[in-house]
Amino acid sequence: MKTLSTERYGNQRDTWPSEGRHILAQFDESSVVVYQAFNKCIADVAVLNQRFGGGGFSFERMSWVKTNFLWMMYRCGWASKKNQERVLAIRISREGFEEILSNAYSAYVQKQEGLQTSEIQVRLQWDPDHTPTYDKLPRRAIQLGLKGEILRKYATEWIEQIEDVTDFVVEQKQVLDAHGADNILVAKETVYPLQNPGTIEKLGLDCV
Repeated sequence: MKTLSTERYGNQRDTWPSEGRHILAQFDESSVVVYQAFNKCIADVAVLNQRFGGGGFSFERMSWVKTNFLWMMYRCGWASKKNQERVLAIRISREGFEEILSNAYSAYVQKQEGLQTSEIQVRLQWDPDHTPTYDKLPRRAIQLGLKGEILRKYATEWIEQIEDVTDFVVEQKQVLDAHGADNILVAKETVYPLQNPGTIEKLGLDCV
């Protein structure tokens, strides 16, 4: 069983691109970690079954995943926001992750290609990345909204492991408050090396 690899924020911060659109993620030769935050019921069932479905998880609505640990912390308020009190690190196959990326459309590209919203199974958004203390950065973080068959595959086929990292998140928020951002541990992440030129162009990724 793999566990989330971590490193001090102060050691990683200057190794990441300072601006532009980049997929920061933790990955190895066969898998990628994405993050979602849920309420207790959904999280408990997901961790128990090592897949999604049950506990109130809906396949009828879009489900958003993030590859960037700190963007997840910004979104869930370090596991403090309602219905986002449990943070899960979900390890999925790289093959599945790249299928998600190849099907992702921003609103701009959707309009360019004349597609209807009903035809899109993955919604792409680039949002401002943030520091551990919620300061906005010039760098953009990717967020992917899944629905339809892609959501079903993600939830039931591509998952290799679901790890509940809530205790780690709460612990690091305490370190942040007491000792500052440079001293917290965060997920060890680097820029994801996507190779497909067409997907790179469609996503609007910037060069490192």
